[in-house]
Amino acid sequence: MRTVILRRGLVALFAAAVSFGAIVQAQAAETLRIGYQKYGTLVLLKAKGSLEKRLAEQGVQVQWTEFPGGPQLLEGLNVGSIDFGVTGETPPVFAQAAGADLLYVAYEPPAPTSEAILVPKDSPIKSVQDLKGKKVVLNKGSNVHYLLVRALEDAGLKYTDVQTVFLPPADARAAFERGSVDAWVIWDPYQAAAEKQLQARTLRDGTGIADNHQFYLATKPYAEKHPDVIKALVEEVRAVGEWSKANPEQVTEQVAPLLGLPADITLTSVKRQGYGALFLTPEVVAAQQKIADSFYQLKLIPKPLNIKDVIWTPPAAVAKAP
Repeated sequence: MRTVILRRGLVALFAAAVSFGAIVQAQAAETLRIGYQKYGTLVLLKAKGSLEKRLAEQGVQVQWTEFPGGPQLLEGLNVGSIDFGVTGETPPVFAQAAGADLLYVAYEPPAPTSEAILVPKDSPIKSVQDLKGKKVVLNKGSNVHYLLVRALEDAGLKYTDVQTVFLPPADARAAFERGSVDAWVIWDPYQAAAEKQLQARTLRDGTGIADNHQFYLATKPYAEKHPDVIKALVEEVRAVGEWSKANPEQVTEQVAPLLGLPADITLTSVKRQGYGALFLTPEVVAAQQKIADSFYQLKLIPKPLNIKDVIWTPPAAVAKAP
């Protein structure tokens, strides 16, 4: 009798464990985990709270995680700690080369002035050509990595003509302030802060050489399983972006406290940003392919890539979104 009771107890316990596991899995499936950085439309979306309200109707909760840069964010995407995020042009190339299971979902219009090569205000460096043999600090695999490649190429220099130092933004700024590097390649709002607080000079921004698109990416399993959530997310990003473009001062009031930056610095960043998320076009895919090809030719990634392989194709109903 005791054996029978024990067996029944174990069966009931096992069933309860299975049931609990199913509940946990269901709860996990009902949470959209978004990675964001200290800039961009996702910061505004987070502050507005409209996405949470909309997705709550679908039984989906939203969880936000901040990352210091695109490469770190995509590592989070790769290891499964987030489902969706935004980065510049270059991080997805490095992530795809590393085998990350990601998909490009949407992009923002070009923002070439919101990234730049900066030098100290009293630096003798007057042009990109003067960077030859100098130390240049940047976040490896970030959007500004491609800016540096293109700026050097446009100036008739090779990538190997400069000494690259790879550091995340906060450490890079410290090195820049100490004078232990000659130039810093960086994006907003760090760029605007350095211009205002350190009187850093812009040697070259992305105008004419780098579009500086922002890309929204998702893990392939999430995008394929939850197309309606992705559709809602892109629509909310687009709506916030259109409002932001028309109301930069109000955006600044919202975002400055979140960034911990003065209003004037934040406003500069806000005005230089691109707004209006759209699904990818063949032209944008071709531009991204050019970036991937450049990094392969420089042996900065180990294999050639086909960007078309990782573009999300919305289901017919989703693709009709404006």
